[in-house]
Formats: sequence, structure tokens, C-alpha cells
Amino acid sequence: MIITISGLPGSGKSTVAKLLAKRLKMKRYYMGLMRRRMAEERGISLQELNKIGETQEWTDKTVDEYQRELGKKEDNFVIEGRTSFHFIPSSVKVLLIVDVKTGAKRIFGDIRSGGRRTEGEPGSLGEMEKSIRKRMASDEKRYKKYYNLDIMDKSHYDIVIDTTDLTPGQVVERILASVKKIAGKKK
Repeated sequence: MIITISGLPGSGKSTVAKLLAKRLKMKRYYMGLMRRRMAEERGISLQELNKIGETQEWTDKTVDEYQRELGKKEDNFVIEGRTSFHFIPSSVKVLLIVDVKTGAKRIFGDIRSGGRRTEGEPGSLGEMEKSIRKRMASDEKRYKKYYNLDIMDKSHYDIVIDTTDLTPGQVVERILASVKKIAGKKK
């Protein structure tokens, strides 16, 4: 079984993917890290890489082709990436959503506590929220342009969870319960 986790910034994708992979004793792949490394190698921020991606498809295609191939050659893993569900169509597809203010608060808190992120150094929660909205707009533009894909269309997913008022552990439990139901239907 392959579980793909997509979602909004600050929805808990990374935390949930780590917990889920550990619980299921599966490998975890993180597409955001690939993109962050691509940006770091070029000495630019993730936002700058995303902006380049609005006109140059290589910024997305490299990661997306990796996902596609991974889905063909491996099984039993959790992968987090906004387009993973699209490139691994046989996966159990999970979408995590969150209120933008809550997502901004989570990321801002992570940055403030020394978390390694590439969202820059927002000076306030308001700046963080603005940065997230810009990032979401850039993602939407790129995915529409290159794949005619709306990643926030809930009909693409098997499981949709609003994480705004949930702990990561609660999200994992909901995913596991849903995966069990989905596996039962496929038998």
C-alpha cells in the first residue's frame, strides 16, 4: 500500500507522515525536502524557486517524475507532496487542510523555535500568513499550468481531514481508520 499525503502549508503533512510511516513500519518520502534542497543548491529561497517554476517547468517536473517512478517501482511507503496523489494514482490519497491563520501560526512557531524551514524569516504572524497565501497562489498557478490540476479539489482524494483543531496523533488515527475501511472495500 502507498499512502500519499497532500495539503496546505501548516496542515501537519510532515509530522503526520512521519508518525504514520513509523506506525505502519513503512518508508517515508518527502517531496518538499527535494524542492528545498533544489532551492538551497541554487542559493535561493523556496519562494524564489516557486516563482521560477511559474515560467520554467523543470522546478516541478524533476520532483514529479521522481514520484511517478517511485510509485511504479516501490510499494509500502508514505509519501508527502502536494502532487503525489496525481503521480501515484493507485495510492490511498489523503488531503490535509487547515485554516490559513492556524497554518501560519504553526509554521511561525516552528521557525521561532529553531525549526529548519525555508520560508525565510517572517517578522510577524501576519507576514507568515501573507507568505503562505503567496506560496499557495504560486503552487496553484504552476499545477494548473503544467498539469491542469487543482490540488485542492477534494474529489481527487480518498480521505480529507481538517487538522485545524486536531493533534497530529488524532489525524493519524483518523487516517488509519479510513485506510482500514478502504482496504476492506478493495477485498
